[in-house]
Amino acid sequence: MANVPKLNILMCGTGEYTTGWTGSGASQSDKKVGVVGLTCFDLRRLGKVDQLSMVGVNGKKFPDIRAHLEDKIGKVYKDMDVEFKSYPDDKTVDPDSYKKAIDDLAPGSAVIIFTPDTTHYPIAKYALERKMHVLVTKPATKLLSHHQELIDLAKQNEVACWVEHHKRYDPAYADAKLRARALGEFNFFQAWMSQPKSQLETFRAWAGKDSDISYYLSSHHIDIHCWYVEGKSIPTRVVASAATGIATSEPYNCVEETEDTITLMVDWQSLENPKHKGTAIYTASWTAPLKAGVHSAQYFHYMGQTGEIRIDQAHRGYYVTEDASGKSAYNPFYMKYSPSETGHFDGQRGYGYVSIDKFVDAARSINAGSSKASDYDGHGLPTIKNTVLTTAILNAGRISLDEKREVKIERDGEHWKLV
Repeated sequence: MANVPKLNILMCGTGEYTTGWTGSGASQSDKKVGVVGLTCFDLRRLGKVDQLSMVGVNGKKFPDIRAHLEDKIGKVYKDMDVEFKSYPDDKTVDPDSYKKAIDDLAPGSAVIIFTPDTTHYPIAKYALERKMHVLVTKPATKLLSHHQELIDLAKQNEVACWVEHHKRYDPAYADAKLRARALGEFNFFQAWMSQPKSQLETFRAWAGKDSDISYYLSSHHIDIHCWYVEGKSIPTRVVASAATGIATSEPYNCVEETEDTITLMVDWQSLENPKHKGTAIYTASWTAPLKAGVHSAQYFHYMGQTGEIRIDQAHRGYYVTEDASGKSAYNPFYMKYSPSETGHFDGQRGYGYVSIDKFVDAARSINAGSSKASDYDGHGLPTIKNTVLTTAILNAGRISLDEKREVKIERDGEHWKLV
């Protein structure tokens, strides 16, 4: 794609996943220098990206963010330019600053959204209406109706709208998809994902208020499961249960609505054989122990008609033990932060990087007229259209918790509805 025009990108959100910077300083998680910013800076170095900008709510954070990026990225990797245009200015706080930032882009630019869950829909909608390509973090939206509106907007404006479900690019998860589909009818799926209680400090501003741990973490494995059985089985009923008491107590003191651990129990129906029904259990927690050796514990068990698959994504056979921190498990297949032998960034094969890189390639190809946005719906990629059932399950789970009832998922013409 050497002759394809470079892509201009606006990064929406200035937090941990974009910059590695949190409200209390540099992140202490496995994303110490972020993912989105670092990847975009490297894609610019490699000639795929041209102008970069970043927008947040509080412009007063940008001096610290710039210093952090220069120290942790600019001074660490050779030839890495960390310059970007910021919105709002360094003295302003403006929750609507994303509108000015998007308005300053030309149609065909890209908007990458890593912001609190409740803001995904309005930002993505505003960008799609102005013919921008959009990559939005999971969950794409909190409401099924909003997700379906984004599908329609992307189609109307002929732009790419993808969800950043990076686990689809993990080599083990991708390989397991093909194996799962060879195991006959789906029967059982169980997934666990947790993060340490320290995350309640990081996410206190929105935890329990704007979203919950199921939307934040279970969205990963719900998407993987939906992807594995796509076109073969559909979810029909959701019942949710939650544990409480830790997040709302000392020292975290989150709002009373904050759940510690959420489990969604989902019925699935085969599209190929009415006799076959499946069961799935998706559990997520942000009250795991502080010194578990991993930032995110994550694994799943898939059972089909003729076999089963188990993957532990947190433990890849790579452990480091230090006097100060004890034993830790590392996953360089996600993001490799150590430089190459020449001193350059060397993480282009990590699935956190690949997730953004593939979106950038698609947006550039669409802009060049070499492909259409709709082409990617048939490629097994996490387009907004291909991820609708993930949002349906998550939304149904939230309703089940709030209203203490089962929620059914049904087709409604070309769309889906919750009953």
